[in-house]
Amino acid sequence: MPDPVEPHILIVDDARDIREPLAQFLRRHALRVSLAADVAEARRVMASSAINLVILDIMMPGESGLSLCRSIARGAAIPVIMLSARVTEDDRIGALDIGADDYVTKPFNPRELLARVRAVLRRVPARAPAAGMQRRRFAGLVHDPVAQTVTLEDGRETPLTSGENRLLGVLLDHPGQVLSRAQLLDLLQGRQAKAYDRAVDNTVSRLRRKIGDDLRPTRLIATEWGGGYRLLATVEDLQ
Repeated sequence: MPDPVEPHILIVDDARDIREPLAQFLRRHALRVSLAADVAEARRVMASSAINLVILDIMMPGESGLSLCRSIARGAAIPVIMLSARVTEDDRIGALDIGADDYVTKPFNPRELLARVRAVLRRVPARAPAAGMQRRRFAGLVHDPVAQTVTLEDGRETPLTSGENRLLGVLLDHPGQVLSRAQLLDLLQGRQAKAYDRAVDNTVSRLRRKIGDDLRPTRLIATEWGGGYRLLATVEDLQ
């Protein structure tokens, strides 16, 4: 029987010659693995099993991997690594922009993918605030990192994607501090990569809209000269 603490990985790819050898490789490295040949099967697996990370192909018959990634980002705190033969910067940014945690191009080295899986899994606990997954209040708003929501001043709850949730958590961890794009990339992705700069900007823009920052006379998330961002609010931990 596998150790119940082993991370459970779901591989979603319509190509059997990719998903099955990859599953065997990951199992040899102490990971539990489930397989799905399409998005419909993936949804069934996710509904019946606790999944720690999804490795997700983009191009599949029927519903696309991007569609499933959007769905996961809206409703489940499960990290996603996208697989694709598309290699352009816009393709990578687009996947990250909808909530993917990493992007790997085909053909890939299984050892590199394993390293990326481990890196993403290491980052999952670090997404919480230092004192745990507690809720925090700032400027009349409440961030719940577990539910991935922000409660607005009028009481409405706004869902966040996993990327927006992590970004807001990082900003709340460093109130009043200017964070450059490079620093944000390092905190969010565990590495620095200039190709993802626009993804940071896009995530900030979406987060601003969701918390009503565009309607405020003074932004809560201020843009600083030189390409950085700063949260202009006092942060209070909630029980």
